[in-house]
Amino acid sequence: MAMATVNLRAVTSWVGIARLFAVVLSCVAFSLVASTREYETAYGTWCMFTWCFCFAVTLVVLVLELLELYPALPISWDDFTSAFSMLAALMVFTTSVVYPSTSIGSPCSSYCAQKAVATTASCLCFLAYALEVGLTRAKPGDISSFLSTMPGLLKVFEVYVACLIFSLLDSYPSEAGLQWCVAVYSICFIVTFLIIIFTIGRCLAYIPCPLEKMLVGYNALALVMYITATVLWPLYSFKDSKRPNPCNSECAWNKHLGVTFLTIFNLIAYLVDLVYSTRMVFIRTPS
Repeated sequence: MAMATVNLRAVTSWVGIARLFAVVLSCVAFSLVASTREYETAYGTWCMFTWCFCFAVTLVVLVLELLELYPALPISWDDFTSAFSMLAALMVFTTSVVYPSTSIGSPCSSYCAQKAVATTASCLCFLAYALEVGLTRAKPGDISSFLSTMPGLLKVFEVYVACLIFSLLDSYPSEAGLQWCVAVYSICFIVTFLIIIFTIGRCLAYIPCPLEKMLVGYNALALVMYITATVLWPLYSFKDSKRPNPCNSECAWNKHLGVTFLTIFNLIAYLVDLVYSTRMVFIRTPS
């Protein structure tokens, strides 16, 4: 039976230190917010889930690397940790913006110190994850871990932005143009998510076609689809529609505006993804 060994570099390297900070800071954030007992709203629940989820997964990653147990897992460990650190950075960044804007009033009415410190801890936690992403990002020309390359990290970004779009699509007019936009978001999300899962599960090698060129073709198709969504969504969402007054965070007009900006973000992401993927496949750096 395999014996677990202790690898202190898992917690003494720069990546390990960044993970330790992320664990401590996320724990501080959700502990302080839990002490206020003011997180029953949808936004508060999301923030608590983010901190707890990132804390738990990062702690498991640290333990598995400390005891060198991760090679026994049937996954690409480097791809998994790269994808998770990028996802955690995006989730904690969103939480660091959403929590103070929805939970801290102006002026603050209760538990002001706890909420302020929790927000600060969340912001620092985001910096810790961003540092981990920067430290583990693949060097130019290194494609041994796809999800640590720029196209791989962009795949995680694209999936996360699509999830944010879905969270804002609770209501929209049933027009053909808007239905096409929802189809674009759904198709691109599913395909990109499967690419991430297959990469982590080491399943891409079984695809009987030139994988790199297939990814370039998919990125080009996704870019064209998002171009149409970028035009059609605001055209049909705001046609003959004025912003109501008042219009809070639950207002449909504000949600449609949020979808518009998120669509533009993903359009830019797919464009950059296509450029990087094309360079990796068709432009080889001389050795």
